Amino acid sequence: MMPGLALTEPQRLLCRAIADEPVEVRGAAARRLWEQLGDQAAFALAQENQVDPLLAHVFMEIFSSEVSAPWRQAHDETFQRIGLYLGELDRLAARLAEEGIPLVALKNGGIARGIFPCPGCCPMGDLDVLVEKRHFRRAHELLLDEDYNFEFRSPLEKASLEAAESGGGAEYWKILPGGARLWLELQWRPVAGRWIRPDQEPKAEELLAGSIPIPGSAARLLAPEDNLLQIALHTAKHSYVRAPGFRLHTDVDRIVRRQPLNWEVFLTRVISLEVKTPVYFSLALPRFLFGTPIPDEVLAQLQPPAWKIALITGWLQRVGLFNPDEPKFGRAGFVFFTALLYDDLKGLLRGLFPGKAWMRAHYRFHRGWLLPYYYGRRLVDLALRRVST
Repeated sequence: MMPGLALTEPQRLLCRAIADEPVEVRGAAARRLWEQLGDQAAFALAQENQVDPLLAHVFMEIFSSEVSAPWRQAHDETFQRIGLYLGELDRLAARLAEEGIPLVALKNGGIARGIFPCPGCCPMGDLDVLVEKRHFRRAHELLLDEDYNFEFRSPLEKASLEAAESGGGAEYWKILPGGARLWLELQWRPVAGRWIRPDQEPKAEELLAGSIPIPGSAARLLAPEDNLLQIALHTAKHSYVRAPGFRLHTDVDRIVRRQPLNWEVFLTRVISLEVKTPVYFSLALPRFLFGTPIPDEVLAQLQPPAWKIALITGWLQRVGLFNPDEPKFGRAGFVFFTALLYDDLKGLLRGLFPGKAWMRAHYRFHRGWLLPYYYGRRLVDLALRRVST
């Protein structure tokens, strides 16, 4: 189902070594990779793809005390840093709960806290949390009270609460004990990609209502079907290859293997949101890479036309599924690639030109005759700005 994609032997072994499979399966692949490349080259391959802590864990399982220092350091540093992140997540969730604000840990934070047993195998650059829009401003105030700094990492975005509320979320940072800097994204839109229409995202209120408790924490986890859908859309938001790129596909692998999924419920939600194409590739790629057990009938119901599969997979092969820090798309190429992820032309046009109500809320204008101007501004934003539009 992935014509045009091919892996080198070291890439194939790397994939099998970090797949969420029994240790004897992972260990056999890791051992062959180490024998083929040697210790230093294997470490370089894993490090440039941001999965060195994952492979380090496998080596520590199969080689025990013989594992070299760089591997142990990669895993230990990640273990300690993510442990601090998760401790802060628990503390914040408890603080917001005191104010009656439920909080869901999204993406890798949710996986690390609620699904996967080893924090050292869950590298991440920040924590993403979801609240209902009606709680967004109060949650913002509480974060400031907890010594968080309200600041966006992108120089194109200003730390404006109104703009953050309109766009779907805000960013904050804080120095944790020991000197680690934590970036936190507070969201009321679960994906908030500039090419994902708001009506194509599950509503935060519905996600929170269906969320499940995480034992030992006030933070919550998305229901399995919602969790997989949110992760799939997030992976598509990164065009499957843009940083952190390759590592993102392990999120789908872990959810599918560790959360009980009702595939009929999942498919109903995907189809109703008109996101079959982006979700198809978010599922088919980890199956290709890691052997993730995605049922054939699920992929068959999501599968886009053959010409689109061939075009997108060929493009992904050219830009590379690996080495996420390398340039992947030019500006025009990125626009065209993301346009392919809409299910049909009608969906693309609705993505380019959302309804009047959304435009007025997002760009904060009131006079109807200004709508054509703001549609033009939106097209410029989509083409030139790497922020939520």
